[in-house]
Parts: sequence; structure tokens; C-alpha cells
Amino acid sequence: MNPSSLGEFEELVLLTVAAQHDQAYGVSIKDALEEHLGKPVNISAIHVALKRMAEKGFVTSRFGGITNDRGGRRKKFYVITSFGKQTLDKQFELRTGLYRQIPKISFG
Repeated sequence: MNPSSLGEFEELVLLTVAAQHDQAYGVSIKDALEEHLGKPVNISAIHVALKRMAEKGFVTSRFGGITNDRGGRRKKFYVITSFGKQTLDKQFELRTGLYRQIPKISFG
């Protein structure tokens, strides 16, 4: 697999990180994906995808402050990198180009 390739689930997670800008973390990404997909999403799958994308340079992360309501644990926030945005742009162009090749016929 190309180190800069982006799988379908990774693409959805990366789009969500980009949409949430500096406020994306595991649970917020999970909630947004479940709302858009209309089905449950495994939080572990999100964390694995985020780790892979960080290794590929698509996202960076930072820790938020310690809060009592999280039992003293900190949230890990994710932000899309410029390389991640370029990769999403390429995916968009590819998908849009292929979609435009569909003949204008009725499927009704």
C-alpha cells in the first residue's frame, strides 16, 4: 500500500477531523460519523485510523487540559495537516472526475 494512500474509512475520519478543525477528538469524531452514516462506529477503529494517519502525516495531535469530568484524563485533539488537506483534495478530484464520467441516462 502506498504510504500516502487513504482508505475509505480513513477518508471519512479525516474529513471529520477537518470539519471539526481544532476540536476533533475520538468521541466527537465517532458521534459525527454515526450521525452522517446512520450506523454505529467502533471507537477503536477510529483510534487505529487516527494513529495510521498520524504516521502518514495526515494529522497531528495535541493533548487538552486535565478535567475532573474525565477522571483526570486529557482529551487528545487532532488537526489535519496541509499534506492531509492536499490528499483530501486529490481524493475529491479523483472521485468527482469519475462521477462526471457517468452517462446522463435515466435509472428510473
